[in-house]
Amino acid sequence: VQLVESGGAVVQPGGSLRLSCAASGFTFSSYDMAWYRLAPGKEREYVAGISSLGGSRDYGHSVKGRFTISRDNVKNTGYLQMNSLKPEDTAVYYCFVRRHGVAYWGQGTQVTVSS
Repeated sequence: VQLVESGGAVVQPGGSLRLSCAASGFTFSSYDMAWYRLAPGKEREYVAGISSLGGSRDYGHSVKGRFTISRDNVKNTGYLQMNSLKPEDTAVYYCFVRRHGVAYWGQGTQVTVSS
């Protein structure tokens, strides 16, 4: 089982990034997916979630209206489109999947928002 995030980078405030989460070794389309983030000195924060078939999505308060979560179950990949990035979005972003109490985490990808 693997979840591999990519797409993290250094970006200026107001910029955009798209993170990807490539899944392998399990039936991705059967799992709900979410993105979390962890910034230095802060607790892990829920960013966004999407149901297994993509019919339901929700967002953390701090990213609502700026971030969009999506998934492509044919490609076994999840995405997080991040727009209007702010310095406070700086964190390591983790992909997470869960189904019936079975859960997997990715290794994380660093996003730094700085001028």
